[in-house]
Amino acid sequence: MVQERTFPTIQSTSAQVTQSEGLILYRDMILGRFFEDKCAEMYYRGKMFGFVHLYNGQEAVSTGVIQAMRPGQDYVCSTYRDHVHALSAGVPARNVMAELFGKATGCSKGRGGSMHLFSAEHKLLGGFAFIGEGIPVALGAAFQSKYRREALGDESFDQVTAAFFGDGTTNNGQFFECLNMAALWKLPILFVVENNKWAIGMAHERATSQQEIYKKASVFGLPGYEVDGMDVLAVRAIAQEAVARARAGEGPTLIECLTYRFRGHSLADPDELRSKDEKEAWLARDPIKKFAAYLLEQNLADQQTLKDIEKEIQAEIDEAVEFALDSPEPDPSELYKYIFAED
Repeated sequence: MVQERTFPTIQSTSAQVTQSEGLILYRDMILGRFFEDKCAEMYYRGKMFGFVHLYNGQEAVSTGVIQAMRPGQDYVCSTYRDHVHALSAGVPARNVMAELFGKATGCSKGRGGSMHLFSAEHKLLGGFAFIGEGIPVALGAAFQSKYRREALGDESFDQVTAAFFGDGTTNNGQFFECLNMAALWKLPILFVVENNKWAIGMAHERATSQQEIYKKASVFGLPGYEVDGMDVLAVRAIAQEAVARARAGEGPTLIECLTYRFRGHSLADPDELRSKDEKEAWLARDPIKKFAAYLLEQNLADQQTLKDIEKEIQAEIDEAVEFALDSPEPDPSELYKYIFAED
Protein backbone atom coordinates (compact mmCIF):
# COMPACT_ATOMS: atom_id res chain seq x y z
CA MET A 1 0.00 0.00 0.00
CA VAL A 2 1.38 3.39 -1.02
CA GLN A 3 1.44 5.73 1.96
CA GLU A 4 -1.12 8.52 1.85
CA ARG A 5 -0.14 12.07 2.71
CA THR A 6 -2.05 14.89 4.31
CA PHE A 7 -2.54 18.17 2.48
CA PRO A 8 -1.46 21.04 4.73
CA THR A 9 -0.82 23.67 2.07
CA ILE A 10 -4.06 24.26 0.14
CA GLN A 11 -7.54 23.13 1.09
CA SER A 12 -10.74 23.61 -0.90
CA THR A 13 -12.42 25.17 2.14
CA SER A 14 -10.34 28.27 1.43
CA ALA A 15 -11.29 28.31 -2.25
CA GLN A 16 -14.41 30.06 -3.49
CA VAL A 17 -16.25 29.47 -6.75
CA THR A 18 -19.26 31.16 -8.32
CA GLN A 19 -22.15 29.20 -9.79
CA SER A 20 -21.04 29.79 -13.37
CA GLU A 21 -17.42 28.91 -12.55
CA GLY A 22 -18.50 25.80 -10.70
CA LEU A 23 -20.60 24.52 -13.59
CA ILE A 24 -17.74 25.17 -16.03
CA LEU A 25 -15.42 23.10 -13.84
CA TYR A 26 -17.98 20.32 -13.50
CA ARG A 27 -18.65 20.25 -17.22
CA ASP A 28 -14.95 20.05 -17.99
CA MET A 29 -14.39 17.13 -15.63
CA ILE A 30 -17.43 15.27 -16.93
CA LEU A 31 -16.23 15.81 -20.50
CA GLY A 32 -12.89 14.25 -19.60
CA ARG A 33 -14.41 11.27 -17.78
CA PHE A 34 -17.05 10.48 -20.41
CA PHE A 35 -14.53 10.86 -23.22
CA GLU A 36 -12.14 8.41 -21.61
CA ASP A 37 -14.90 5.91 -20.87
CA LYS A 38 -15.88 6.02 -24.55
CA CYS A 39 -12.24 5.52 -25.55
CA ALA A 40 -12.13 2.35 -23.45
CA GLU A 41 -15.31 1.12 -25.12
CA MET A 42 -13.98 1.81 -28.62
CA TYR A 43 -10.60 0.22 -27.81
CA TYR A 44 -12.13 -3.00 -26.52
CA ARG A 45 -14.46 -3.11 -29.54
CA GLY A 46 -11.42 -3.04 -31.80
CA LYS A 47 -12.12 0.42 -33.20
CA MET A 48 -9.04 2.06 -31.69
CA PHE A 49 -5.50 0.76 -31.91
CA GLY A 50 -2.07 1.21 -30.37
CA PHE A 51 -1.39 2.16 -26.79
CA VAL A 52 -4.12 4.18 -25.09
CA HIS A 53 -3.49 5.65 -21.65
CA LEU A 54 -6.59 6.94 -19.90
CA TYR A 55 -6.94 9.74 -17.36
CA ASN A 56 -9.86 8.51 -15.25
CA GLY A 57 -9.48 9.75 -11.67
CA GLN A 58 -7.10 12.61 -12.45
CA GLU A 59 -9.67 15.05 -13.90
CA ALA A 60 -9.35 17.55 -11.05
CA VAL A 61 -5.73 18.20 -12.03
CA SER A 62 -6.35 19.00 -15.69
CA THR A 63 -9.47 21.03 -14.98
CA GLY A 64 -8.09 22.79 -11.92
CA VAL A 65 -4.91 23.95 -13.63
CA ILE A 66 -6.01 24.68 -17.21
CA GLN A 67 -9.26 26.41 -16.23
CA ALA A 68 -7.18 28.67 -13.96
CA MET A 69 -5.28 29.73 -17.08
CA ARG A 70 -6.62 31.13 -20.36
CA PRO A 71 -7.55 28.07 -22.45
CA GLY A 72 -6.62 28.66 -26.06
CA GLN A 73 -4.24 31.49 -25.19
CA ASP A 74 -1.82 30.08 -22.63
CA TYR A 75 0.31 27.07 -23.50
CA VAL A 76 -0.24 23.48 -22.35
CA CYS A 77 2.27 20.66 -22.74
CA SER A 78 1.26 17.09 -21.98
CA THR A 79 2.42 13.47 -21.82
CA TYR A 80 1.15 10.23 -23.35
CA ARG A 81 -1.90 10.61 -21.04
CA ASP A 82 -2.99 13.66 -22.98
CA HIS A 83 -6.64 13.35 -24.11
CA VAL A 84 -8.13 15.24 -21.19
CA HIS A 85 -5.47 17.97 -21.23
CA ALA A 86 -6.40 18.55 -24.87
CA LEU A 87 -10.10 18.77 -24.04
CA SER A 88 -9.50 21.17 -21.14
CA ALA A 89 -7.37 23.31 -23.47
CA GLY A 90 -10.35 23.63 -25.81
CA VAL A 91 -9.58 21.11 -28.54
CA PRO A 92 -13.02 19.87 -29.73
CA ALA A 93 -13.89 16.34 -28.64
CA ARG A 94 -14.63 15.34 -32.26
CA ASN A 95 -11.10 16.27 -33.36
CA VAL A 96 -9.50 14.48 -30.42
CA MET A 97 -11.59 11.36 -31.07
CA ALA A 98 -10.81 11.47 -34.78
CA GLU A 99 -7.11 11.59 -33.98
CA LEU A 100 -7.43 8.50 -31.82
CA PHE A 101 -9.06 6.79 -34.79
CA GLY A 102 -6.14 7.91 -36.99
CA LYS A 103 -8.36 10.03 -39.23
CA ALA A 104 -7.40 13.05 -41.35
CA THR A 105 -9.81 15.24 -39.37
CA GLY A 106 -7.92 14.59 -36.16
CA CYS A 107 -6.16 17.44 -34.39
CA SER A 108 -2.81 15.99 -35.56
CA LYS A 109 -4.19 15.08 -39.02
CA GLY A 110 -4.15 11.40 -38.10
CA ARG A 111 -0.37 11.39 -37.66
CA GLY A 112 -0.21 11.44 -33.89
CA GLY A 113 -2.72 9.03 -32.44
CA SER A 114 -3.43 8.75 -28.74
CA MET A 115 -0.03 9.82 -27.42
CA HIS A 116 0.80 12.71 -29.75
CA LEU A 117 -2.12 15.14 -29.73
CA PHE A 118 -1.24 18.63 -30.94
CA SER A 119 -3.12 21.81 -31.76
CA ALA A 120 -1.38 25.07 -32.60
CA GLU A 121 -4.75 26.82 -32.60
CA HIS A 122 -5.42 25.85 -28.99
CA LYS A 123 -1.80 26.31 -27.83
CA LEU A 124 -1.52 22.58 -27.10
CA LEU A 125 2.19 21.94 -27.56
CA GLY A 126 1.73 18.20 -27.83
CA GLY A 127 1.55 14.93 -26.03
CA PHE A 128 4.92 13.22 -25.65
CA ALA A 129 5.40 9.47 -25.41
CA PHE A 130 8.80 9.50 -23.72
CA ILE A 131 8.73 10.74 -20.15
CA GLY A 132 10.30 14.12 -19.62
CA GLU A 133 10.66 15.10 -23.27
CA GLY A 134 7.78 17.56 -23.11
CA ILE A 135 9.29 19.62 -20.27
CA PRO A 136 12.02 21.29 -22.40
CA VAL A 137 9.41 22.05 -25.07
CA ALA A 138 7.23 23.76 -22.47
CA LEU A 139 10.28 25.61 -21.20
CA GLY A 140 10.93 26.90 -24.73
CA ALA A 141 7.38 28.20 -25.00
CA ALA A 142 7.76 30.00 -21.68
CA PHE A 143 11.09 31.46 -22.77
CA GLN A 144 9.72 32.84 -26.03
CA SER A 145 6.85 34.50 -24.16
CA LYS A 146 9.28 36.25 -21.83
CA TYR A 147 11.71 37.12 -24.63
CA ARG A 148 9.06 38.62 -26.91
CA ARG A 149 7.63 40.64 -24.03
CA GLU A 150 10.82 41.87 -22.38
CA ALA A 151 13.46 41.83 -25.12
CA LEU A 152 11.26 42.72 -28.09
CA GLY A 153 8.86 44.94 -26.18
CA ASP A 154 5.66 43.20 -27.26
CA GLU A 155 3.32 43.55 -24.28
CA SER A 156 0.79 41.15 -25.84
CA PHE A 157 3.03 38.18 -25.03
CA ASP A 158 2.07 37.52 -21.44
CA GLN A 159 1.26 33.83 -21.89
CA VAL A 160 1.86 31.33 -19.13
CA THR A 161 2.83 27.72 -19.88
CA ALA A 162 1.79 24.61 -17.94
CA ALA A 163 3.93 21.47 -18.25
CA PHE A 164 2.18 18.31 -17.05
CA PHE A 165 4.15 15.17 -16.19
CA GLY A 166 4.06 12.19 -13.85
CA ASP A 167 5.91 11.32 -10.67
CA GLY A 168 8.26 8.96 -12.51
CA THR A 169 9.53 11.83 -14.64
CA THR A 170 10.83 13.74 -11.63
CA ASN A 171 13.88 11.48 -11.42
CA ASN A 172 14.93 12.37 -14.97
CA GLY A 173 17.55 14.92 -15.96
CA GLN A 174 15.22 17.09 -18.02
CA PHE A 175 13.15 17.82 -14.92
CA PHE A 176 16.08 19.16 -12.90
CA GLU A 177 17.71 21.01 -15.79
CA CYS A 178 14.50 22.78 -16.72
CA LEU A 179 13.65 23.73 -13.14
CA ASN A 180 17.11 25.26 -12.84
CA MET A 181 16.82 27.25 -16.07
CA ALA A 182 13.27 28.39 -15.34
CA ALA A 183 14.32 29.65 -11.91
CA LEU A 184 17.41 31.42 -13.26
CA TRP A 185 15.45 33.27 -15.92
CA LYS A 186 12.17 33.60 -13.99
CA LEU A 187 10.21 32.00 -16.80
CA PRO A 188 6.37 32.06 -16.73
CA ILE A 189 5.82 28.33 -16.34
CA LEU A 190 3.97 25.92 -14.05
CA PHE A 191 5.59 22.53 -13.52
CA VAL A 192 2.61 20.29 -12.68
CA VAL A 193 3.45 16.86 -11.27
CA GLU A 194 0.53 14.44 -11.53
CA ASN A 195 1.69 12.08 -8.80
CA ASN A 196 -0.62 9.11 -9.26
CA LYS A 197 1.71 6.95 -7.14
CA TRP A 198 2.74 4.59 -9.93
CA ALA A 199 5.21 4.89 -12.82
CA ILE A 200 3.77 2.09 -14.97
CA GLY A 201 4.36 -0.76 -12.45
CA MET A 202 6.86 0.95 -10.14
CA ALA A 203 5.46 2.35 -6.90
CA HIS A 204 6.57 5.93 -6.30
CA GLU A 205 7.94 5.19 -2.84
CA ARG A 206 10.33 2.62 -4.30
CA ALA A 207 11.66 4.85 -7.07
CA THR A 208 12.84 8.05 -5.42
CA SER A 209 14.92 9.04 -2.42
CA GLN A 210 12.73 12.12 -1.82
CA GLN A 211 9.10 11.05 -2.01
CA GLU A 212 7.74 14.57 -1.45
CA ILE A 213 8.40 15.92 -4.92
CA TYR A 214 7.33 19.49 -4.19
CA LYS A 215 10.29 19.84 -1.83
CA LYS A 216 12.67 19.51 -4.77
CA ALA A 217 11.67 23.04 -5.78
CA SER A 218 13.57 24.51 -2.82
CA VAL A 219 16.89 23.41 -4.30
CA PHE A 220 16.32 25.83 -7.19
CA GLY A 221 14.86 28.63 -5.10
CA LEU A 222 11.34 28.44 -6.52
CA PRO A 223 8.01 27.84 -4.75
CA GLY A 224 6.86 24.25 -4.40
CA TYR A 225 3.40 23.17 -3.30
CA GLU A 226 1.69 19.91 -2.48
CA VAL A 227 -2.04 19.77 -3.16
CA ASP A 228 -4.88 17.26 -3.03
CA GLY A 229 -5.15 16.29 -6.69
CA MET A 230 -8.58 14.78 -6.10
CA ASP A 231 -10.00 18.19 -5.15
CA VAL A 232 -10.56 20.48 -8.13
CA LEU A 233 -11.00 23.59 -5.99
CA ALA A 234 -7.76 22.95 -4.13
CA VAL A 235 -5.89 22.49 -7.40
CA ARG A 236 -7.56 25.55 -8.92
CA ALA A 237 -6.65 27.74 -5.93
CA ILE A 238 -2.93 27.02 -6.05
CA ALA A 239 -2.91 27.14 -9.87
CA GLN A 240 -4.47 30.62 -9.80
CA GLU A 241 -1.77 31.76 -7.42
CA ALA A 242 0.99 30.26 -9.58
CA VAL A 243 -0.44 31.70 -12.80
CA ALA A 244 -0.66 35.16 -11.24
CA ARG A 245 2.97 34.93 -10.14
CA ALA A 246 4.10 33.79 -13.56
CA ARG A 247 2.16 36.46 -15.44
CA ALA A 248 3.55 39.13 -13.12
CA GLY A 249 7.08 38.12 -14.03
CA GLU A 250 7.83 36.43 -10.71
CA GLY A 251 8.87 33.12 -12.23
CA PRO A 252 7.96 29.42 -12.10
CA THR A 253 6.13 27.24 -9.59
CA LEU A 254 6.29 23.50 -8.94
CA ILE A 255 2.92 21.98 -8.04
CA GLU A 256 2.69 18.37 -6.90
CA CYS A 257 -0.87 17.07 -7.26
CA LEU A 258 -1.49 13.87 -5.30
CA THR A 259 -3.92 11.93 -7.46
CA TYR A 260 -4.66 8.41 -8.71
CA ARG A 261 -5.54 6.76 -12.00
CA PHE A 262 -8.57 4.51 -11.74
CA ARG A 263 -7.50 2.26 -14.62
CA GLY A 264 -4.24 0.48 -15.37
CA HIS A 265 -1.25 2.24 -16.89
CA SER A 266 -2.78 1.67 -20.33
CA LEU A 267 -5.74 -0.26 -21.64
CA ALA A 268 -3.33 -3.15 -22.31
CA ASP A 269 -2.35 -3.26 -18.62
CA PRO A 270 -4.11 -5.97 -16.56
CA ASP A 271 -3.49 -3.78 -13.48
CA GLU A 272 -2.54 -6.64 -11.19
CA LEU A 273 0.24 -4.89 -9.28
CA ARG A 274 -1.88 -2.44 -7.30
CA SER A 275 -3.79 -3.84 -4.34
CA LYS A 276 -7.57 -3.99 -4.25
CA ASP A 277 -7.65 -2.06 -0.98
CA GLU A 278 -5.52 0.73 -2.41
CA LYS A 279 -7.69 1.09 -5.50
CA GLU A 280 -10.93 1.06 -3.51
CA ALA A 281 -9.61 3.70 -1.10
CA TRP A 282 -8.86 6.06 -3.98
CA LEU A 283 -12.08 5.28 -5.84
CA ALA A 284 -13.94 6.48 -2.76
CA ARG A 285 -12.30 9.88 -3.31
CA ASP A 286 -13.55 10.27 -6.89
CA PRO A 287 -12.95 13.96 -7.71
CA ILE A 288 -16.11 14.29 -9.78
CA LYS A 289 -18.39 12.87 -7.09
CA LYS A 290 -16.64 15.05 -4.52
CA PHE A 291 -17.15 18.20 -6.54
CA ALA A 292 -20.76 17.35 -7.39
CA ALA A 293 -21.46 17.01 -3.67
CA TYR A 294 -19.83 20.40 -3.09
CA LEU A 295 -21.99 22.08 -5.74
CA LEU A 296 -25.13 20.60 -4.21
CA GLU A 297 -24.15 21.49 -0.64
CA GLN A 298 -23.36 25.09 -1.59
CA ASN A 299 -26.62 25.42 -3.58
CA LEU A 300 -24.64 26.15 -6.72
CA ALA A 301 -26.51 23.45 -8.63
CA ASP A 302 -29.27 20.92 -8.21
CA GLN A 303 -29.40 17.30 -9.32
CA GLN A 304 -31.30 18.13 -12.51
CA THR A 305 -28.71 20.71 -13.56
CA LEU A 306 -25.91 18.19 -13.13
CA LYS A 307 -27.88 15.53 -14.99
CA ASP A 308 -28.53 17.97 -17.84
CA ILE A 309 -24.79 18.65 -18.12
CA GLU A 310 -24.05 14.93 -18.18
CA LYS A 311 -26.70 14.37 -20.86
CA GLU A 312 -25.28 17.21 -22.95
CA ILE A 313 -21.74 15.84 -22.65
CA GLN A 314 -22.83 12.31 -23.54
CA ALA A 315 -24.45 13.63 -26.72
CA GLU A 316 -21.22 15.50 -27.53
CA ILE A 317 -19.17 12.33 -27.06
CA ASP A 318 -21.55 10.25 -29.17
CA GLU A 319 -21.36 12.85 -31.94
CA ALA A 320 -17.56 12.79 -31.70
CA VAL A 321 -17.52 9.04 -32.29
CA GLU A 322 -19.82 9.35 -35.31
CA PHE A 323 -17.64 12.14 -36.67
CA ALA A 324 -14.52 10.03 -36.22
CA LEU A 325 -16.05 6.95 -37.83
CA ASP A 326 -17.29 8.95 -40.82
CA SER A 327 -14.04 10.87 -41.32
CA PRO A 328 -11.59 9.89 -44.09
CA GLU A 329 -8.26 8.21 -43.59
CA PRO A 330 -5.19 10.35 -44.37
CA ASP A 331 -4.45 10.31 -48.10
CA PRO A 332 -1.42 8.08 -48.87
CA SER A 333 -0.20 10.74 -51.29
CA GLU A 334 0.43 12.98 -48.25
CA LEU A 335 2.74 10.49 -46.54
CA TYR A 336 5.62 12.97 -46.42
CA LYS A 337 3.53 16.05 -45.65
CA TYR A 338 4.19 17.83 -42.35
CA ILE A 339 7.64 16.26 -42.01
CA PHE A 340 9.35 19.50 -43.00
CA ALA A 341 8.26 23.10 -42.48
CA GLU A 342 6.36 24.49 -45.44
CA ASP A 343 6.44 28.03 -46.79
